[in-house]
Amino acid sequence: MTQLHGHHVVTGPELRATFAEDARPPKGRFGRRLFHGIVLVLLVGVIAAGAVGAWAIMNGVIKVPTAIASKAPSSLCPATTFDYVPNETVNLNVFNATSRGGLAGTVAEQFTARGFKVASVDNSDTAYSGVGVVVSGVKGQAAAFNVQRNLLGTDYFQDNREDESVDVILTPGYEGLVEPQLVDQTPGKLLCPREDLRIADNAKWPIVPTLPAGQ
Repeated sequence: MTQLHGHHVVTGPELRATFAEDARPPKGRFGRRLFHGIVLVLLVGVIAAGAVGAWAIMNGVIKVPTAIASKAPSSLCPATTFDYVPNETVNLNVFNATSRGGLAGTVAEQFTARGFKVASVDNSDTAYSGVGVVVSGVKGQAAAFNVQRNLLGTDYFQDNREDESVDVILTPGYEGLVEPQLVDQTPGKLLCPREDLRIADNAKWPIVPTLPAGQ
C-alpha cells in the first residue's frame, strides 16, 4: 500500500484487480440466462409444431372427427344372409304387449298351425310402437329371420340368450300374420330397429340389443 501525504495512492495492480472483480458476472446470472434460453427454444418449438399441425389439418393430411360423424349411429344388425329354415325347427314364445285381450293366444295358435313349436304364451309390457318385436340370441337368428318373414314389419333385437328360441312381442301396430302361401322363403337378412320407433329401456321389452362376443 502506497501513502502520499497521508493519502492512499492506488497502484496499477490494485486498479486492474478492482476492474477484474467488477467484470465478473453476478452470482446466478448465468443460470438465469440458461433457463431463459431453454424456455425460448421450447416456445419456438411449440409455435412451429402448431403451425405445422394447422397446415396439415387444412390440407387434409390430418383428419379430425367432426361432431356430426361422432353422432352417426352404429349398426348392430347382423350382416349375415339367412336361409328360410323349416317352421318345425323354430321354438317360439309369444307375448302380447297390446290392450287387446287374448291376442297372444290367438297368434300362438296361428303359429302352431303353421308348424312352429310354441312354448310360452303370456302378456308383456313395452313402450315400443310398431308392428312387433322379434328377439333372439345369436344361435336363434336364422329362426328369427323365419319369424320376420311370417310377421312383416317387425324389428329384430338380439339379447344374450344361448339357446335358439325366439320371442315375439306383439305391439299396438300388429294387424296379422302373412298368409301362409304368401310367405317369402327366399334367403335374406334380418330387419333391425328403426331408430324413430326404438325406446332403449333395460327394464322393459324390447331388450336393448348387445354385440355378439368378440365384437
